[in-house]
Amino acid sequence: MKEVTYPALQKIIGQSNQIVFFGGAGVSTESGLPDFRSKGGLYNQTNEYPPETILSHSFFFAHMEEFYRFYKENLIYPWVKPNAAHYALAHMEKVGKLIAVVTQNIDGLHQMAGSHTVYELHGSAHRNICLGCKQVFPMETISCATGIPQCSCGSVIKPDVVLYEEPLSQDVIAGAISAISMADTLIVGGTSLNVYPAAGLIRYFKPKLFQHK
Repeated sequence: MKEVTYPALQKIIGQSNQIVFFGGAGVSTESGLPDFRSKGGLYNQTNEYPPETILSHSFFFAHMEEFYRFYKENLIYPWVKPNAAHYALAHMEKVGKLIAVVTQNIDGLHQMAGSHTVYELHGSAHRNICLGCKQVFPMETISCATGIPQCSCGSVIKPDVVLYEEPLSQDVIAGAISAISMADTLIVGGTSLNVYPAAGLIRYFKPKLFQHK
């Protein structure tokens, strides 16, 4: 894959009918969200524990109060709105150019902008599930909770996001692979492609035996 200029990208989009967009945190920075690995990103903050440790399955169960403090301060943004990139992708889907968005983000901005076929590899901050009765709660349940959020059944409510040490959803992976495999154009944006296994999905893109002219 090679980088192309904006006019060249417009031309490729015009000649494509099954586009898939594969994106990461950089897609949402224009909405005011921080990314992860840039100089001012989340992973360059100074904390008692490294962010990768805090956002792990084992840390969640061992230090829930610290997990929720960090999570609410750094990964929940109820005020954010989609930016031009989100709306452009939603428009491309509406006019029949784009068949899917595959995202590493958990912010839900693609759906908010109007995209319908979105594969959220790392889950969503907008879904939160009781570990006991499996009831689903909105983001506000977490953001408004004091300390550890609990369901009326007495169990802890956990964000439906994929933490370190946790597997990706097999259904989401299957959907993403299917879409990428069918794509005639794969647009990658806002991601360093350093996070696996998510980044490895782009290997399923099989360029067709023609060139955009």
